[in-house]
Amino acid sequence: MTWSYWRVPPFITSIFFILGVLTLYWVLYNWIVSVFHAHHIKVADDVINSWHGVLYMLVFVFSMQSLIIGQSDGWQFMNFQMIAMIFCAYFLNIHLPYYAFFPVVLIFMVFNQSLGYWESWGQAITMAVFFWTLNRSRHRYRNQKYAWVYYMGTGIGFGGLLWMWMKFKFSLPWSTYFQEWIYLTIFEALLYVYVTMLTNDSELKLRLAQFANHDALTKTQNYAAYSDEIDLLFADSHKNHLNLSMMMFDIDHFKHVNDTYGHLAGDRVLQQVAMITQTVIDENDDQVKFYRTGGEEFNVIFPGYDVESTASIVRQIFTAINHLDVKYEDQQIPISISVGVSGMVVADGGPADFYNRVDQNLYHSKRNGRMRITAN
Repeated sequence: MTWSYWRVPPFITSIFFILGVLTLYWVLYNWIVSVFHAHHIKVADDVINSWHGVLYMLVFVFSMQSLIIGQSDGWQFMNFQMIAMIFCAYFLNIHLPYYAFFPVVLIFMVFNQSLGYWESWGQAITMAVFFWTLNRSRHRYRNQKYAWVYYMGTGIGFGGLLWMWMKFKFSLPWSTYFQEWIYLTIFEALLYVYVTMLTNDSELKLRLAQFANHDALTKTQNYAAYSDEIDLLFADSHKNHLNLSMMMFDIDHFKHVNDTYGHLAGDRVLQQVAMITQTVIDENDDQVKFYRTGGEEFNVIFPGYDVESTASIVRQIFTAINHLDVKYEDQQIPISISVGVSGMVVADGGPADFYNRVDQNLYHSKRNGRMRITAN
């Protein structure tokens, strides 16, 4: 239709079709990830990417092939199928054990009515080796300067062999064979450029997000990250009647540390306090969240915890820091902290009410001798 009515060559429409299929993939993947994150479903993004990639490309390949089953031009979508496989094997880095190829290939050959063709068996074995080679190529050369050379070399070599099977099976003329092989090479190059651009853009956005949400000195999450997270956790806890508690602490007499030992010494103190706190959290529950929310002020959020349940972790952090002497140059700097802890209550109208009550407990500790915990 495109050639008849718009005078657009099929090769051009094929390029836009492939780019459209890949764009739809990324749109669906980002939507699924955002849904999982919004509902706090604990599934790694890499796992979502793998399952979504496999299912999406299987639907794509089988849907395309269903249009030409048993026809004399059943080779026409071969390039699309190979691009889908390259995308899964190289760019999504999906690993399949060798025994998983057999049921997939067998199902596809039954679906495609190809069991009786020896050329189809040769094609199936070649595709399996191609997939494995792409995995290996990514693993060994992905971060090298000339990774694209290994990628294109693998694709061109296996592409020529796979089209040779099609030539035998469908008695294609040499002109068609070389034309489709060249088309595949061009599609592979475009795929590499397109996905690399998307990946670089995603990595840049990730670095910018990390920079915006992390404290450069202590490497902990900052107040901006705290604000976003507490809004989500408060709403979720309120809606689903879940426990939510918070610990707030700051370093006693921190101004005196800066004035006495210097600001670089103060930075070292903040780094040591953050490192110890994060270590304690990691050893107990990686769902507990830690933030530097002010100069010497830190917050720890406990999703699913009531105040009593936080006691063990709070006490471990308190004890570890209060027994800490930070070494800076040839000096030992003694450190202590004051702590406030509270849990969300029904009367809290929003995160600010919750925060203020924890803050009041912290200041109760500071007004009553410091180096103590106030919890209610």
